[in-house]
Amino acid sequence: MATCGEVLVKLLEAYGVEQVFGIPGVHTVELYRGLAGSSINHVTPRHEQGAGFMADGYARTSGKPGVCFIITGPGMTNITTAMGQAYGDSIPMLAISSVQSRSQLGGGRGNLHELPNQSAMMAGVAAFSHTLMSAAELPSVLARAFALFQAGRPRPVHIEIPLDVLVENADALLASQPVNIARPGAAPDAIKQMSQCLASARRPLILAGGGAIEAAPALTRLAERLGAPVALTINAKGMLPSHHPLLIGSTQSLVATRALVAEADVVLAIGTELAETDYDVTFAGGFEIPGTLLRIDIDPDQTVRNYPPTLALVADARLATEALLDNLEHLSPRTVGWGASRAEQLRHELANTWDAPTRAQTFFLQTVFEVLPDAVCVGDSTQPVYTGNLTYNPEQPRRWFNSSTGYGTLGYALPAAIGAWLGRQVDRQSGGPVLCLIGDGGLQFTLAELASAVEARTPIIVLLWNNQGYGEIKKYMLNRAIEPVGVDIYTPDFIGVAKALGCAALSVESPAQLRAALAHAAHLCGPTLIEIDEQRWQQALAL
Repeated sequence: MATCGEVLVKLLEAYGVEQVFGIPGVHTVELYRGLAGSSINHVTPRHEQGAGFMADGYARTSGKPGVCFIITGPGMTNITTAMGQAYGDSIPMLAISSVQSRSQLGGGRGNLHELPNQSAMMAGVAAFSHTLMSAAELPSVLARAFALFQAGRPRPVHIEIPLDVLVENADALLASQPVNIARPGAAPDAIKQMSQCLASARRPLILAGGGAIEAAPALTRLAERLGAPVALTINAKGMLPSHHPLLIGSTQSLVATRALVAEADVVLAIGTELAETDYDVTFAGGFEIPGTLLRIDIDPDQTVRNYPPTLALVADARLATEALLDNLEHLSPRTVGWGASRAEQLRHELANTWDAPTRAQTFFLQTVFEVLPDAVCVGDSTQPVYTGNLTYNPEQPRRWFNSSTGYGTLGYALPAAIGAWLGRQVDRQSGGPVLCLIGDGGLQFTLAELASAVEARTPIIVLLWNNQGYGEIKKYMLNRAIEPVGVDIYTPDFIGVAKALGCAALSVESPAQLRAALAHAAHLCGPTLIEIDEQRWQQALAL
């Protein structure tokens, strides 16, 4: 007899799932019955939040949904933070959990791991949460989840399976096949109207978000044809290479870039929320789009949020961009004029505004990527990440992402980097290593996941920016005339802890030491922690 749990594993294999993250528990062992004999790899984090962050990082580098097996009750409350980050960034994640037996649901009898309504709790951080009331529902609810991942705005999905359903006879479902959904194309009338508007624009501009990543080649050609400067959100970094003359980076929160956006007579926003954390990280308002706004998004609701458009199109970003190109084939590429010259002017203007800490952190990032030019950098909420969001531009998409935008969690980078490295193995990618860029405060949220990295043999490189506390929050408090409280936290011996957990570990104080440490770490089979003391780094640069 094949149980529901065993058939679930077979269906996940059929949908192309190669990796699962989870911590086995008394209420999830039936999910593991079929796992040992499957082709799916399993990684055990040290906390369910780590499982969710690993799944997030895996999805971002592989382009496939990250899958978690999570226990009832505390497992689900633990993973909600990670699901919140994935929800905010539109990352495909499938959290499969157990739940009390059907007769016990909502009973309040004090059962192990019991919650009053687990599904209702998860609904706030998921596109949907579904309770499987019989094994027969399994193929249809999985099809619904993967339809969202394949053809909608991807976000976490939660499927909970009652303990008695997990062991139900599911032989009749062994022949079930996956359902594959094509993404929606672009409405011809809307494409025609948008094309006419863009063709007549004298000062066009493109705002592209993470939802447009797969459209990168077509969007680059569209920008060149229009002569349109391109601003990218943090999750869209790399859609245009760093040297492209039309790239204005991810500096929409800065006054100079806002002035450029205000000059545009037509703005095409594609795959972006136009939200606070990408366009107004000063939290003071001021980002305006006075020109004609055209919006393209896979989510109908999103096309009218924050900044209502003149014209909107619900479609896959790549298909819509290619359709625009076809309609604008008569338009010769604009190699001179407002776009490239105005973008160059902006870059020079911004280069002269960076203060000393920003320049020191930018030099730190430049040093890292000179040694490891093909690296993927997974960031936390820490000062060099904030700086890199403004000053660093990777050569390809999916090479720079972090938790400092959207939901804005701490502790994300370490487990997400583990998942990101595993995600890069999906297509046997031969690129460079995966970096975790994290502060000393953030690392203490998920420090135990260094053991997971050792166990999973993931050769990630942890770049620990140590300023002995919550430096950015301390600065924010001082700027608001608030006496700092709770920000000067105890700083452990990270080198000793990392070595105790099985990692290579060392501290560096100068660019030469950093280069040597990175070159060595890139050839190891396990994780390395490299600690950079902020004050000593800045002193070394001043010498």
